[in-house]
Amino acid sequence: MLVGVPKEIKNHEYRVGMTPGSVRELVRHGHAVIVQKDAGNAIGLNDEQYAAAGAELADSAEEVFARAQLIVKVKEPQPEECRRLRPDQTLFTYLHLAPDPRQTDLLLASGVTAIAYETVSDRFGALPLLTPMSEVAGRMSIQVGAASLEKTRGGSGMLLSGVPGVSPGRVTILGGGVVGSNAARIAIGLGAEVTVIDRSLDRLRSLHGQFGNRLRTRHLTEEAIESSVVEADLIIGAILVPGATTPHLLRREQLGRLRAGSVLVDVSIDQGGCFETSHPTTHADPTFIVDGIVHYCVANMPGAVARTSTFALNNATLPFILALADKGWRRALLDDPHLRNGLNIHQGKITYGAVAEVRGLTWTPAEKALENGA
Repeated sequence: MLVGVPKEIKNHEYRVGMTPGSVRELVRHGHAVIVQKDAGNAIGLNDEQYAAAGAELADSAEEVFARAQLIVKVKEPQPEECRRLRPDQTLFTYLHLAPDPRQTDLLLASGVTAIAYETVSDRFGALPLLTPMSEVAGRMSIQVGAASLEKTRGGSGMLLSGVPGVSPGRVTILGGGVVGSNAARIAIGLGAEVTVIDRSLDRLRSLHGQFGNRLRTRHLTEEAIESSVVEADLIIGAILVPGATTPHLLRREQLGRLRAGSVLVDVSIDQGGCFETSHPTTHADPTFIVDGIVHYCVANMPGAVARTSTFALNNATLPFILALADKGWRRALLDDPHLRNGLNIHQGKITYGAVAEVRGLTWTPAEKALENGA
């Protein structure tokens, strides 16, 4: 199979779909790989490394899309990329379709088979291709939140760690999953006072087991959210509903009750955000202020630490890329129900229920689409 890796074109996105090491594994399995020139140059993965691993170098994205059978990316395809896709191609990347009707419509029109990293599952019910980026984003959320608290950036002027004789900042984390637990780890390490709010008592017990009395846990209720956020200097939105739009846990009218200069970091923004006042921002212009509250809503947070993120992501995606290349997309999806959960769009049909529900469109279950040879 010919596997293509184009250069990412989203604002300040420096990650790349495959490392030279991943390319080498595909070549070892008898496949060909075409990589757009300079695709990994920004993170120290140069063309010579890809060539040495056995990749062919392409001068343009157009060439990669025109020739490859399997396209491997990181971020959702931008409109110009969507228009290059064909019915005989498979796309493997993050999609986040629920809050993105334009992308959904373009992918449906292309006829492509689109498999989303974020809905591939494992036997434990986890999301293994979302986990590495969630780990990165969770840890980053405290870094960027602490920086946004600086007065020169619109924050309250609070040093999150405090100093001897001055109390540390207070952090409230909404969601105790992979993002939330990694955010808690970094915040606790800085010496902040940390509260995690989650609906799952088992998750809260697990967090208590990890961090003990260094962490406060609360069961997710409206009262718990309201009473915690009004005391917080930094609030992390870490809620995930797989494949669906994230519910708003903090409304516009509640902002007036927060501390002036406090910071909201909405890690859930890829799926629509969990704060009503959130909207996607970029690394070039990451924050905005509403009612005196700083909002950080960058939709590709891990892109800021692109080298770490690329290697972490490739560690997780490589086995699935090999399966798609070795078996072909149809057999790979039929053989592996967890990879099949990643199928979001197939030949003009939505094959992931949560996406169809958000759009009010017909849902064709992946199993049915594959059985029918659609």
